[in-house]
Amino acid sequence: MTARRKAPARTAASRRPTRVRIPVSKGPATRKAPAKRKAAAVAPRAKALRLAGVGSDAVLKATGRAWEEWLKVLDAAGAKAMTHKDIAMMLSRKFSVSGWWTQMVSLGYEQARGLRKVYQKADGFSATASRTVGIPVDKLFAAWSEPRQRSRWLPDAPLELRRSTDGKSMRLTWSPGNSSVVVAFSAKGTGKSAVALEHGKLPSAKAVTAQKAYWGNALDRLKALLEGTR
Repeated sequence: MTARRKAPARTAASRRPTRVRIPVSKGPATRKAPAKRKAAAVAPRAKALRLAGVGSDAVLKATGRAWEEWLKVLDAAGAKAMTHKDIAMMLSRKFSVSGWWTQMVSLGYEQARGLRKVYQKADGFSATASRTVGIPVDKLFAAWSEPRQRSRWLPDAPLELRRSTDGKSMRLTWSPGNSSVVVAFSAKGTGKSAVALEHGKLPSAKAVTAQKAYWGNALDRLKALLEGTR
């Protein structure tokens, strides 16, 4: 008989399982990275956009759209060929934007598209200023409404009171040129309040620069006086 040959013994190396390497594609990750960087770069610019003196965050909160979106929506609606009044009317009727904001969105759009100069409104140019003061709103209002108090921080101002609502607002006429000053007051928590004003119907951008400086200095004096720092 022929002797059977024994199968060769398996070595330790031969018993090890064979490893199969599966190539990993880096294509998608490489393609997505630039998109993320682009989004991160664009977002701060969109958020910082400020038109008609109003920031994008405030417009978004009040109207449901930020400035970047409003510009695209109004472009698509043909607003570039419309009058200010027609844009405001469309915003109210078609997009359900409330009264005051129809004016602000219309104005911001016109400024962004070069249809109106910065600070320019339908009735002329306007300057704005505001301050937060560490006193209750009724005392802040009194500093404006009572002539004796007002003369301490706003001496010789050619202002004539037209209308006021206690603790909330007042409208005044600035005699040279009959420009208009609208002032709003609001409570800001315990012992704090804010005043915001708009000096409108100014004749030029140069006048805006002058009145912004004037009101900025005046409100600094008011704040110092009421907070007892001088």
